[in-house]
Amino acid sequence: MAFTSLAPFRSRAFLFVWVGALVSNVGTWMETTALSYYVADTSKAAWSGVVAAAGFLPTALLSPLGGAWADRFQRRTVMIVTNCLAALIAASVALLVASGSATPELLALFALAGGCVGAIGFPAFQAALPDLVPPEDIVAAIGLSSTQWNLGRILGPSAAGLAIWAGGVPAALWCNAASFLAVAATVAASRMPRNQSTKRSIMAAIRDGLRFARANDAVRAMAPIMIVVTLVAAPFIGFIAQMATKVFNTRQGGTSLLVTAQGIGAVITSTLMGAMCNRFGARRTMVGAITVLAPALVLYGASPNIALAAVALAITGGAYMAALLSFSAVTQRSAPPELRGRAMAVNNFILGAAYPIGLFIQGPLADHSSLRAVTVGSGIVLAVVLLVGRIVSPRHTDPIHTALG
Repeated sequence: MAFTSLAPFRSRAFLFVWVGALVSNVGTWMETTALSYYVADTSKAAWSGVVAAAGFLPTALLSPLGGAWADRFQRRTVMIVTNCLAALIAASVALLVASGSATPELLALFALAGGCVGAIGFPAFQAALPDLVPPEDIVAAIGLSSTQWNLGRILGPSAAGLAIWAGGVPAALWCNAASFLAVAATVAASRMPRNQSTKRSIMAAIRDGLRFARANDAVRAMAPIMIVVTLVAAPFIGFIAQMATKVFNTRQGGTSLLVTAQGIGAVITSTLMGAMCNRFGARRTMVGAITVLAPALVLYGASPNIALAAVALAITGGAYMAALLSFSAVTQRSAPPELRGRAMAVNNFILGAAYPIGLFIQGPLADHSSLRAVTVGSGIVLAVVLLVGRIVSPRHTDPIHTALG
């Protein structure tokens, strides 16, 4: 199982890009941890939701454009340019905090700008991965891509704590600005295959991606499940700092503990994703992950202390990541290479739209009731919706099994 999951590392180009992305994501999670602590320490839960959502809103608005560009231009060039722009935005945030001018409103605006750049660049990264490995290693490559993201989640909070101790919050933010250049450098140094660029107009290319999502049976069956999971369950991510500081009355150490716990769960499942899909199939992996996710959220929200919450959050993070990767695997394996960027943009649109909506709903609810109640309630709602869906349409996921196993 381990060999199957690690097989993509045999590709030199994949290994180079993976290492560069890991360095960048350590920096990203340093910024995420530092800003989460900064906002949670001075603002209400709703502001944590706003700042987190601002970074995701462009994913919904601009992912179709990013997907079209990923198929129209050379993906290598798109990745280099967008990572350099992200470095400039991150440096601006560091300057803002260092000067004492940072407010939740300004941080939300810069998060929005960073989200715009990410929404343009990320589809190119997603679409390039399958070109770096043999077809039989695609799901494993998707899982390992998530592994490096979540290794950043584990290493980043600790690195942020050291940076904050040494130079305050701005020090962690400067590290993030520098880390974006790692991806640009490794991509520039790697031999990446040239993709076959489409010559269709941007709007026509976007329509092609939407038509594919509507016409493909597996993607059409997966999409509503992804919407429900992202809308109802995913907002727990944006409120981890609030859970640590307001529910368990801890400060930076508590936030780092919970973020790290989520990352550990996600790393384990994402590393094993290729082997799990090969053994159980994409549909069973997806259904199993969601089945675990609902009670894990209830346990996390009801935990009496931060130690038990960390264990529950590791399970929650692992289950959510397995579900998210199964959604990606369905689309990546269903789409032809020339449509891959636009097809993945549909997934990114769902994530970018449903997640902020969930944050905007759950944040004010948490302020007026409690974060515990909202978290437990999200797990219960997810379980009820999925159970009703299973009763009403028991064969809904059959096209996924037929197409991918």
